[in-house]
Amino acid sequence: MRRIMVVEDEKAIREFEVINLSRAGYEVIEAASGEEALQIFEELGGNIDIAVLDITMPGMDGFELCKELRRRSPTLGIIMLTARTQEMDKISGLMMGADDYITKPFSPSELLARVDSLYRRVEMQTVKQAPKIEEEIKLGDFTLNLRKRSLYKKGKIIDLTQVEFQIIEYFFTHPDTALSRSDILNRVWGDSYYGDEKIVDVNIRRLRMKIEDEPSSPRHLVTVWGMGYKWVSDS
Repeated sequence: MRRIMVVEDEKAIREFEVINLSRAGYEVIEAASGEEALQIFEELGGNIDIAVLDITMPGMDGFELCKELRRRSPTLGIIMLTARTQEMDKISGLMMGADDYITKPFSPSELLARVDSLYRRVEMQTVKQAPKIEEEIKLGDFTLNLRKRSLYKKGKIIDLTQVEFQIIEYFFTHPDTALSRSDILNRVWGDSYYGDEKIVDVNIRRLRMKIEDEPSSPRHLVTVWGMGYKWVSDS
């Protein structure tokens, strides 16, 4: 059963999400607060595929909850819900470790499309064994283990979300090749993704903070102006 946790303090909105996700075949677990969500997460041993989090909640808000859930599980799929339209709210959620965001009000079809797309990525990370490809790709100080789905820098593991891993995997299998934002978006989020290309930029920024010695002057994950990004191998 595909298990999803909906965290929303407004009962009417929470029931709307639960009904539509249940009809789509998901096992839905409800939480009315961030504190309750963390308690449920622990009780279930982290056995949740996706969490849909409202940003504005009393007590622990969605940003803080997202950060804490991501700390406990790098593979959990996280979608942020917000009624605000400010770009900074979306960026903040992604920088905290969210995989996607939906702005209220939203339709059942948009909710299901985003959840289905994210679930496919989570499932792929969980079951992928990569039997027909080499187990490791080494580029300079970095080693990408495709079977363990882990990235190492000088032997030290770098914690990545499942979306970040897929982006890095794309770059490592196409080193020194300029990849457009739309290429990355289609590869990682799928060609049916509802959102815009800015989600790529935020994830690149987050990756640079994890892998670069100087994120503001990246050596490896560099910008190709007017196009997108590329991974520059060490010479």
